[in-house]
Order: sequence, then C-alpha cells, then structure tokens
Amino acid sequence: MPRRVVALAVSVFAALGAGLIAAASASAHVTVVAPGVTVGSSDASITFRVPDESDKASTVGVKVQLPTDHPLPGVLVAPLPGWTATIKQTTLATAIKTDDGDISQVVSEIDWKADPGAGIKPGFFGQFSIIVGALPQGVGTLTFKAIQTYSDGQVVSWIEQPAPGSTTAPEHPAPELTLTAAGASDAASASAAPSPTSASASTSSAPATLSASTTGGASKGAATTGIVLGIIGVVLGAAALGLSVLRGRRSA
Repeated sequence: MPRRVVALAVSVFAALGAGLIAAASASAHVTVVAPGVTVGSSDASITFRVPDESDKASTVGVKVQLPTDHPLPGVLVAPLPGWTATIKQTTLATAIKTDDGDISQVVSEIDWKADPGAGIKPGFFGQFSIIVGALPQGVGTLTFKAIQTYSDGQVVSWIEQPAPGSTTAPEHPAPELTLTAAGASDAASASAAPSPTSASASTSSAPATLSASTTGGASKGAATTGIVLGIIGVVLGAAALGLSVLRGRRSA
C-alpha cells in the first residue's frame, strides 16, 4: 500500500512539473508597457519587451508595426547599443489636426536589426523604446504587431488577436497597451497617496504600473500556483489516509 501511494505521488508531481514548465515557456510573450501614460498623453514613453524563447538561437531582429487606425504622431526611437533601427513612414488619408498644424505623415513601422555579434541571447530579454508626441484621444487600447527573428532563421509573428467575444488567449498574441482615462489615473494616484503619518515611515516605495498583458500573466501565475498547491494537498491527504489504513490493518 505505501509503495502505491508513493508511486502515485511521484506521478502527480512529475505531471505538475511538466505543466509548470510548459506554462512558464508559454507565458514569455512580447509585451508593451508605458508606465504612467493615459489617454491623450503627450511625450509618452513606450517600451517593447522582447524575451528570447529559443534554447540555442539569439534574437537578431525585432520589427514593430505601429497602429495606423489610431496613428501616433511625433515618434522618436531611442538609440540602442548593438542595434540599428530603420524607420518607415506612411501617408495618412486624413491628416491629424494639431495646434502646430496638420500632420499627414506618421511612423508606421520600426525595424530593429542586431549588429554582427550582438542580439538577445537565450535566457535574456531586450527592451526597445520609443517616445510618442501625443497619444490619441478616445482610445482605450492600442495594438502593436511585432515580428521576432532568430539567428537560426526562425520567425515568430506576434500578431494574433482574440476573436470577438472569445476568452481564449491566442498562441502568439499581439502586444496591446491599455490606456486609462486621465481623470481616473489622477483619482487613483490621489487615493494611493500616503497619509502624513505614514509618509515619514516609508518614502522610497512607489506603485508599479503594469500593462494589460503583464497583469494577465501575473493573474495566470497566481491561478496556476493555487491549482498546484490544491493538487499537492490532495495527494498528501491520500498518502496519509493510505498509511493510516495500513497501520490499522497491521494492529488488527
């Protein structure tokens, strides 16, 4: 009886370990973050985080397509050592009205290529940043399609979007940036402000801002941990019950 219980526990733990490894590898997606930005923000800093998911090959190319349905004027690319950026522009059918005049051309694509010997090695991630002159008004979500190229020739297209009404996450989702309304952000900041008595106790901590994709990853990780702990509890309970029955039989 104890041998059967131990074998069952080992099998369950092995299955859980394989599931956790698969979940960890599947969660390493290309994401976009923009801490503190709101709808209509000016001079907004946006960063694309690109993990290398290969076991042997390095990431040597990252291509990001900026949304043209909600164009972003005044895009500037931050220099990145070891990488060369090529910027492509497109002409809008309807110009963007600004205080400084109409804007008819905007950046539609940025193509980063690693210099020889450079790139993102396996087990690491890279960050590619831009600054946008102004984010569009009345838009809560911006989608940035990305193409990742590896040194062995593999190409991964992060361009998939969930079907309308579907709760199933695509295998290679396009990075999405969720923007909050300016008023909502100010109210959240005011409610999170420390009281005069607590400010002196802790002045170095600051709330972290996460994009929708990173928040979803944290929630999935917490759910996975809860499921794993629950299964472990069931297995240990079954083992204890088996040992108790065996002891009862021996004493009888």
